[in-house]
Amino acid sequence: MRQGWRWFGPEAPVTLDDVRQTGATTIVSSLHQVPIGRAWTEREVANRKSMIEATPAGRSSLTWSVVESIPIPDAVKRTGGRAKTEIEAWIASLEAVAACDIPIVCYNFMPVVDWTRTDLDYETPTGATAMRFDQERFAAFDLFVLQRQGAGDDYSRDDQDRARRVYEAMSDEEIAEITRIITSALPGSTTEPLTIPGFRDKLDSYAGIDAAKLRQNLIEFLQAVTPAAEARGVKLTLHPDDPPRSLFGLPRIASSASDYAALFDAVRSPANGMCYCTGSLGVRADNDLPAIARRFASRIHFAHLRATKREGDGRSFHESAHLEGDVDMVAVLKELVVEDRKRQVKDQIVFRSDHGHRMLDDLTKTVTPGYPAIGRMRGLAELRGILHALDAIPS
Repeated sequence: MRQGWRWFGPEAPVTLDDVRQTGATTIVSSLHQVPIGRAWTEREVANRKSMIEATPAGRSSLTWSVVESIPIPDAVKRTGGRAKTEIEAWIASLEAVAACDIPIVCYNFMPVVDWTRTDLDYETPTGATAMRFDQERFAAFDLFVLQRQGAGDDYSRDDQDRARRVYEAMSDEEIAEITRIITSALPGSTTEPLTIPGFRDKLDSYAGIDAAKLRQNLIEFLQAVTPAAEARGVKLTLHPDDPPRSLFGLPRIASSASDYAALFDAVRSPANGMCYCTGSLGVRADNDLPAIARRFASRIHFAHLRATKREGDGRSFHESAHLEGDVDMVAVLKELVVEDRKRQVKDQIVFRSDHGHRMLDDLTKTVTPGYPAIGRMRGLAELRGILHALDAIPS
């Protein structure tokens, strides 16, 4: 398996030399500066690739192997194959990536909001901080800040009462902060920042789109783009919903094994693959992570390895250390190693340690939320240790 690292570009606090010191050799990156929906050019991709792979004298080499992500415009999620202009632009971006010999593209199909948290610096017992999704704070935002039409139907009376108490205890600064976190798009997001009125309008645009319709729209998108990907040797990897359940009354369609099975059955191209994210899938207690890895092994080309810890209400969770929480990382890696041993070197699974704790010196530095250097390096070291142990066991 190839050890990857998400890099947000030349303006990011973590530099390429920092990445080299972690031991990672494969870069996961994107053209975050390009507006969503505008086709990437081969020149833009080549310039970023040169920046990553032009190795200074005496330095370890790095390879850009995964694009995360080429954002899918909202029109595709709402109208599927009818969004012909947007799909053509997406294929043009894919072709630019393929022309630069980058073999894996990650994407997601979450409507309106991408990955969602309510706290970016939740203090853990060690003094490090983690990202957290607090169900009561989320409900307080949905019901009393956003004031989403019909939100009351999604919460029990007890849920609403608790959310009201949480909201009434919030200061103006806390309300502004949770609004910023939820509506402003977290790092790497493939959705656009929104104001509260804009958020309501965007939700209204999904009226009448249920899970079946959203899934059909994704299938139509895949039917349009996978021939181009397959012809150019690019693997498309769908990231799970995060968290893997409905938010704001919107459908989610990449949350479970049955969700992925439906997509693989509908679009059988070998280019139609999976980004296996243990943290996102692990939020649901009914997701058997080793079984999912075993079932879809041949479809897994890219893996986000992190652990989440479900809290007492079963809906709140926080990012745990990589070998803690509710993810059996040893069992997961056993399954991935079995698959990886079957592959040629060029087709090995790329993984990256995802979402590290903010700890040590990073507590006093400017960091990208969810992507501090030290916490991710700790996670990568732990994962690497498991892999070394598994490599010592004969196949």
